[in-house]
Amino acid sequence: MEDPVVETRSARWSSYIVAFVITALIFATALYVSNYFNNRRIADIQATQDNISIDILSLETQFELLAEHACRDITENSVLSSEIRPLASRLSYLELQPGVDENELDRLKRYYSLLQIKDLMLMQEVTQKCRNIDPVFILYFYSNKGDCEDCEQQGYVLTGLNERYPQLRIYSFDYNLDLAALQTLIDINDVRGAVPALVINGQAYYGFKTMDDIAEILPELSTLEEATRTTATSTDR
Repeated sequence: MEDPVVETRSARWSSYIVAFVITALIFATALYVSNYFNNRRIADIQATQDNISIDILSLETQFELLAEHACRDITENSVLSSEIRPLASRLSYLELQPGVDENELDRLKRYYSLLQIKDLMLMQEVTQKCRNIDPVFILYFYSNKGDCEDCEQQGYVLTGLNERYPQLRIYSFDYNLDLAALQTLIDINDVRGAVPALVINGQAYYGFKTMDDIAEILPELSTLEEATRTTATSTDR
């Protein structure tokens, strides 16, 4: 007859072994799933970075082509702001991902900022040269350093404005980005360090601004609203 103490110890060790095996399986499964999703996230990030690089090259080529066109060949919609806009969404996505190479993200943001400045310069040149085009601009300066409580909310307001007035051209810049061309733009518009900051018709405005605030500062929005209604009516017909 077996010793009850030995049986108890054997049962206890069996329980330990079973518990260890189950724990090991759970840990291995969790590790596999974690690695799988991490690899997927890294692949998504790399794909997004590649797409942004391709878009940047394409846009730079289009800039050169549009700069050579005559007024009769250019409409407001043919200039590139509408195509640059998706890049902002992609960069915002990358900024929220934990596995992003910060140096690569900074490089892409600098490219994006340069594209915006190029588009702004091109639109200003077209406006002077072509009477049939009269765009409305807003320059938005923000900070990602955690020192701007209202920047995120201001971004939502500007996104809403852009959806309401598709012809409105909003250029967004990270105030702290190390980019000589951006610093020159900041100096030209006499923007001091307070953010959020909006430059409208050459005048800098600081602090959070609602849609109504911006509409009061920028009466030209009523013209865009009328143009949007006319376009919508024409499309319905």
